[in-house]
Amino acid sequence: MTGLTERWQLTGRRALVTGATKGIGWAVADELLALGAEVLIVARNANEVAAAVADWAARGLPATGLAADVSTEAGRTAILAAVQARWQGLDILVNNVGTNIRKKFVDYTTAEYERLFQVNLFSVIEMCRAAYPLLRAASQASVVNIGSVAGRFDVGTGAYYSLTKAAEEQLGRNLAVEWAADGIRVNTVAPWFIRTPLTAGLLAQPEFVDKLLARTPLGRVGEAEEIAAAVAFLCLPGASYITGQCLLVDGGLSAKGM
Repeated sequence: MTGLTERWQLTGRRALVTGATKGIGWAVADELLALGAEVLIVARNANEVAAAVADWAARGLPATGLAADVSTEAGRTAILAAVQARWQGLDILVNNVGTNIRKKFVDYTTAEYERLFQVNLFSVIEMCRAAYPLLRAASQASVVNIGSVAGRFDVGTGAYYSLTKAAEEQLGRNLAVEWAADGIRVNTVAPWFIRTPLTAGLLAQPEFVDKLLARTPLGRVGEAEEIAAAVAFLCLPGASYITGQCLLVDGGLSAKGM
């Protein structure tokens, strides 16, 4: 077992975080950096990537960035090439990229629901597949996928989004078992509504917020930093016996029932 200090820091660990220029992804990268990790962030907008990296550099934090679309083969190829050019292995992979289109089931076009599957699920599958040799080359690597309580319950986000998140959670269980012999842990963090740019429109509607808070025992909307803390914990040596789990960070939603 490692000592107390070593169990609660990530010094020298190499981390890749997707969708990391805003919201949960940015908070996760910031948390990992604060704990001592080197972080490579990925997002589609080059200006946002550059701005985030410059902010961390001004604070003396070892972050680099790459503008790439993780939902495309070309984007994933560029990401893995960047990781291999910088490091010989990968200690932490956080699959955070996700999107949603909120509609009734029969109102989605085929193109819309295929896009949700491509971004939310297939990109995670392909990133895990592509990163596997680098994760195996590291010592005690950790993969954390950002899921959603929508993968467990109907929370009004749309059936196709929920399907992708349920599948993502099950992917984590399967990989946790299959990759355990390689020293790779795989877990999922499933948030409830969190204050991010993606949810800003809904959270600006008082009636919606009232309904949301009525379902949430803690009586408030979650913050991105609270999700980041859960992700970071699962990446720490202190969590070395935790794998195949889905941690619901939901303010008590899943415990409330009627």
